[in-house]
Amino acid sequence: DHLFGLLAAKKYGGIFVPPHHAVIHQYMREMMSACGKMILGSDSHTRYGALGTMSVGEGGPEIVKQLLNRTYDIAYPEIVGIYLTGAPRAGVGPMDVALAIIGAVFEKGYVKNKVMEFVGPGIDNLSAEYRIGIDVMTTETTCLSSIWTTDEKIRDYFNIHGRPDAYKTLLPDEIAYYDGLVTVDLGRIEPMIAMPFHPSHVYKVNEANENAGDILNKIEKDAQKFIGGKREKSNLENRVINNRIRVDQGVVVGCSGGTYENLMAVADIVKSKSIGSGDFNLSVYPASQPIYIELVKNGAIAQIMETGSIVRSAFCGPCFGAGDTPADEAFSIRHATRNFPNRDGSKPGEGQLSYVALMDARSIVATAVNGGLLTAATDIDFTEPVYKYNFEN
Repeated sequence: DHLFGLLAAKKYGGIFVPPHHAVIHQYMREMMSACGKMILGSDSHTRYGALGTMSVGEGGPEIVKQLLNRTYDIAYPEIVGIYLTGAPRAGVGPMDVALAIIGAVFEKGYVKNKVMEFVGPGIDNLSAEYRIGIDVMTTETTCLSSIWTTDEKIRDYFNIHGRPDAYKTLLPDEIAYYDGLVTVDLGRIEPMIAMPFHPSHVYKVNEANENAGDILNKIEKDAQKFIGGKREKSNLENRVINNRIRVDQGVVVGCSGGTYENLMAVADIVKSKSIGSGDFNLSVYPASQPIYIELVKNGAIAQIMETGSIVRSAFCGPCFGAGDTPADEAFSIRHATRNFPNRDGSKPGEGQLSYVALMDARSIVATAVNGGLLTAATDIDFTEPVYKYNFEN
């Protein structure tokens, strides 16, 4: 497949990104996004709205139309304002904010096929990468696309990546009308977890521990629906130890998890600690080679590896089950994009099932240093500094 892609790019024109050089969405952020641009990508998580780029995931045939210079024709979408206020607490990461929003809007279909426009004073309190981490997960709300106001932090992002001309200030008009509004107080967001088998099955991490019996029983019932009687129940209730859920694996990966700031937070939390060499294991995947290089240069990779954690190359495989595939009946917590029932080691039609939950990198690592017992990052001693990044193409 990779050789075919390379030969096609050479024959017809195009850019070929070799395997393990970058998760494609990270490459697009670093090299192709720009304020006021529109990008169509043949993957559902084509989201660069935090960088001022209207981005939509589309099917392959629609992309081919664009290669043939056809127009992209859709009905004018409704616009929902996502009004951010306040600032997140230490230990609360972008996945926590994203899951809180998904949990609030998915079931109601409030933003389905609409554009989410992120505005409000709370944006000033978020770094560019923090915004990106929220933005990439908007796909799981079922919205069509997303767009954010831009400011000096986005200008700095493009400057760092050697593309200063990609920046423009994007703001709503002084009087702006929306078809709906969601208000998010960032200061009230707590560490969240999306339980199997969907990103909308959202709970606060501490609530998940407090109500572990009922929640695990619900997961078991959902599992039986997927399995269709092909196996007996998994006895998930045995995973509750000292009022916490015990998990087997942590993974920080891909376009949502493998960003520079997320992995720096991982390094800061695990520094001088050990995750042991027992039942629990932790893997991290930088989202691109430039991120990996910077983490090597500043020593963060060594800090992570010294704890017994594994550092892998840029790869989005764990998002669909092609990397760090959990064992049958294993429980994995992941800073990735999805936890659908047919991914990540699960083959329900064959009676095989693993349990994958979504969490922010910070709480995944807090869990890792706590021996695999589910832990919110706000329950550990962690103050997130401002991270400086140097990009080398």
